[in-house]
Amino acid sequence: MTIMQSTAGSHPGSDGRVWLLAALVGIPALLAASLTFAGLLRLLPVDMWWQALGSADFTDPRQLLFRHAFLPRVAVSVLAGAALGLAGVLLQQVLRNPLAEPTTIGTNAGASVALTIATLYAPWMLEQGREWVALAGGALTTLVVFALARGRSFSPIAIIIGGLVVSLTCSSASSMLMAANREYSAELFIWQSGSLVQNGDAVLFKLAPWLVLSGIASFLLIRPLRLLDLSDESAASLGTRPIVTRLAGMAVAVALSALVVAAVGVISFVALAAPALARLAGARTLRQRMVWAPFAGAALLWLTDRLVQILPFASEIPAGTATAFLGAPLLFLLLPKMRTTPEGDGAVPPAVRRRNGWAWLLPAFIATTVLLCVVLVLGRGADGWYWASTTELANLLPLRAPRVVVALSAGVMLALAGTLMQRMTGNPMAAPEVLGISGGASLGALLLFVMTSDFNRPAMLAAGLVGAMASLALISPTGNRQALAPDRLLLAGVAVATMASAFSAVVLAGGDPRLDTLIAWLSGSTYTATVADAAIAAVTAILLLAIVPLTARWLEILPLGEATTRALGLGLDRARVILLVLVSVPTAVATLVIGPLSFVGLMAPHMARMLGFQRALPQLFASALLGGLILVSADWAGRMLIFPWQIPAGLLAALVGGPYFMVLMWKRRQ
Repeated sequence: MTIMQSTAGSHPGSDGRVWLLAALVGIPALLAASLTFAGLLRLLPVDMWWQALGSADFTDPRQLLFRHAFLPRVAVSVLAGAALGLAGVLLQQVLRNPLAEPTTIGTNAGASVALTIATLYAPWMLEQGREWVALAGGALTTLVVFALARGRSFSPIAIIIGGLVVSLTCSSASSMLMAANREYSAELFIWQSGSLVQNGDAVLFKLAPWLVLSGIASFLLIRPLRLLDLSDESAASLGTRPIVTRLAGMAVAVALSALVVAAVGVISFVALAAPALARLAGARTLRQRMVWAPFAGAALLWLTDRLVQILPFASEIPAGTATAFLGAPLLFLLLPKMRTTPEGDGAVPPAVRRRNGWAWLLPAFIATTVLLCVVLVLGRGADGWYWASTTELANLLPLRAPRVVVALSAGVMLALAGTLMQRMTGNPMAAPEVLGISGGASLGALLLFVMTSDFNRPAMLAAGLVGAMASLALISPTGNRQALAPDRLLLAGVAVATMASAFSAVVLAGGDPRLDTLIAWLSGSTYTATVADAAIAAVTAILLLAIVPLTARWLEILPLGEATTRALGLGLDRARVILLVLVSVPTAVATLVIGPLSFVGLMAPHMARMLGFQRALPQLFASALLGGLILVSADWAGRMLIFPWQIPAGLLAALVGGPYFMVLMWKRRQ
C-alpha cells in the first residue's frame, strides 16, 4: 500500500457508518423541519403558502411575515450553519487541532469588532458591503493569533490560548464602544449575539453565492489538504507545498466565518460541533467530513433557531447565544483527547534579579498610599480639574471612598489569586479570569438574578461562592490523571467562561428592568459600591494577606515540577486543592463587588517578577500592591477620561491587560 493510499483513506465507509451519519444529521434536521412546519401552519394556512411565496398580498401581514421574515430566516440559518460546518472542518484539518473553529481562534471576535467600529464611526466603509470589513477584521485577528502561536509550532494549546486573549480583548473593546454609544447598544448587542431575524431576502442572496464559491474552492483543495495529515517533509516530497496549502485553507475558512458574522453576527461553536458530530458518526476521511459537516452544521443551527423561538422567555434569545451552550460541554468532552505540552517558567520576560526584594516593598507601599490620597482628592468638574478642599472632601468622601476601597481590595485579591495560580501550575499565563473561576462566580450571581427578585449582596456572595466552587468541580476532573495539568486547566477555564458569557447574554435578552445595574456590574464597574461592599472586600483581602504567607514553602517548591515536589515530601494533591480554594474564594468576592474583570490577576504577578520579586513571599506582597494600583488607577481614569461620563474600571483594565498578554506571548515565542 502506498503512502497516498494509506493517507487518503478514500475507501467508502461501511453501510452501518453511513446510516449512523444519516441518523445523527437527519434527526436534528427532521426535528427542525417539524417545528418549522408547525410554525408555518400557525402563521398561514397551507392553501395560501404558494400564493404568499409567489405574489404576497401586501395588505395581509401574515403573508408578508411568511414571505419576507419566516422563510428567509429558515434559509439563512441553513446556509450559515453549512458555512460554519465547512469552515470548522477546514480549520481543524489545516491546524491539526480538533478544537479549532472561528470562535476559539479569534476570527469571529475580529470580524465583530471591525463591523462595530465601522458602524459607529465609519459607516461609509459599509457601502461596498459589510463582508469586506468583516473579512479584514477576522483576517487581522487570526494573523495575530498565529503570530503568537508560531513559537510553539502552532500547537493546539497555544492557538486556543492566543485566540482566547484576542477574543477577550476584542470583546472588551466592543463593550467599551457600546458603553460610549448607549443609544445604539441594544441593537449592537443583539447583532453581536448572533441574531437570525430577517427582513427580506437581501442577506440570503448575498450569502448563497459566497457559500457556493467557497465550497468549490474547498473541494479543489481536498488533495493537498489530505496530505497535511503527513509531516511537512513527507507532504513536500509528494509535490505539495504545506505552507501554501495551509494559507489557502485558512483563507477559505476565514472568508466563510467573516461572511457569516457580516450576515447574522457571531454564531458560536457550530463550527466546532458540526465536524465533531460528523467524526463521531464515523466520517473518517477528509472528504466525508467536508460533505457531512456542512449538513450537520445546517441542521444544528436550523434546529437551535427554531427552539429559541418557542422557549418561554420575555424576549427571544439570539441564536448565537444559544449555540454557545452547545460548545462549552463539547469542549469538555474533547479535552481528554488533547495532547498538551509542558509550560515552563523560564520563558517569561527577563526580570531584574535582586538579592533583597523586601527592601522594595516599602517604596511600593508609599506609592500606593500616595495614589490613594490623589484619587480621593483630585477630580474633574464642570470647570476643569481641581483639588478638593476640606469641605468638599467631606461631601465627596462618602461617594469616593467605597469605590476606592473596593477597587483596591479587588485588585489585591485578584493579584494574589493570579500569583498563587501561576506558581501552583508552573504556567506563567495562568490567571483566575482565564481559569474560569471569575466566570463561575458571575454565573452563580446571574442564576440568582434570574431566580429571585431580591438581588442583595449577601445572597450574591453566597451564589458567587457556589458558582466558583462549581467551576472548580468542573475543571478539576478534566483529563483524569492530568486533571490539574496547566494546559487543561486553562482550556477547561475557557469552557466555563463560555458558559458564563452565554448565560449572561440570555439574561440580558430577558428584558428585566434591573438590566442597567446588571450591565454595569458585568462591565466591571464600581458605580454601585457601598460601604458594605467595601467592608466585605477589605476584610477578605486582609484575611487573604494573612493566610498566603503560610503557603510560601509550597509556592517555592511547586514550580520545580511534580517529580521534585513529591521527592521533597509535599502532598501535591492536597496542596493544590487548598491553593485552588484560596484562589476561588477571593476571586468570587472580587467578582461580586466589582464584576468579572479580566487580566488583573495576570498582569500583577508578572510585573512583580520583572521588578525583581522572585521569591514566593515577596512576590505575593508586591503583586498585591501592584494589583491594587492597577485597579485604583483604572477606576480613577474611568471616572475622569470622558467626564461627565464614566468608563467601567474592568473594561479599562481588560484593554490594558489584553495587549499585555499578547506581548507576553510574543516574548515567550522568542
